[in-house]
Formats: sequence, structure tokens, C-alpha cells
Amino acid sequence: MLRISEEIMIEDWELTEQFSRSSGPGGQNVNKVSTAVELRFEAARSPGLSGAVKSRLKRIAGRKWTADGAVLLRVEDTRSQARNREIARERLAEMIRKALQAPRRRIATRPTLSSKRRRLEKKSQRGAVKALRKPVSDKD
Repeated sequence: MLRISEEIMIEDWELTEQFSRSSGPGGQNVNKVSTAVELRFEAARSPGLSGAVKSRLKRIAGRKWTADGAVLLRVEDTRSQARNREIARERLAEMIRKALQAPRRRIATRPTLSSKRRRLEKKSQRGAVKALRKPVSDKD
């Protein structure tokens, strides 16, 4: 069981781990030991997450979100299988914690009078610069 917050816990059936050989340096260790972990969290079927949290998690996960509604994390940071498992679980927990925080609503504000004036002055200055670029007419 993975504890996310006081109220939210992820059950063991929602998580699947697969191990494979890591890429990169490591000598004979890389060729023999399956240290890379692929953690799969069945987010769409999770009863502990609300619909809004699932949609925010989908946006946060990005390409890690699969077509069948699972979050897929691959970790091969260290040479230790146990440490890679811990890192994967920490990353998943952090993603879910981010998804739990609802974004604050933006409060619409009106532009100040001075900002309107500055904008109009800059527009007229820019128009004057562009007017000076026009060819001079030969009306004498």
C-alpha cells in the first residue's frame, strides 16, 4: 500500500511492477541484473481518486499516461533495484500530490487608466514610426 496523504492510499492491486535490464554504464552488472523498474498505476480504475484529480493527473503525466488510463513510470537511475523501486513510488506519489491541489481561479481585474494611456501612447508612437517609413511623395 502506498500512502499519498491522510485520506488517499493506493492499494497494491492498482500498482504493477516489472523489472528489466538497465541501459547505460555499469559494467557486467548491466548485463546480468534487472535493476530498471517499470511502475504501472491503474489511475482510471482507482477508486481513491476523484474524477477531477484523475483529469489533472492525466495532464500532469503527459506521455506517461497510456491509452487504457494507466500511468507508466520507468526508473533506471541507480544500480540498485530496491532504490529504483523507491524512486518510482516517490515520483508517482509526487505526481498524485500535485494533482490533488486544485488550481486557484483567476480573478479578472480591469486595467488601470494609466496603463490604458501608456498602451495608447505606445500605439501612436509605433504608428508614427511606421508612417515615417512611407515613401515621400513628389507634390511640389
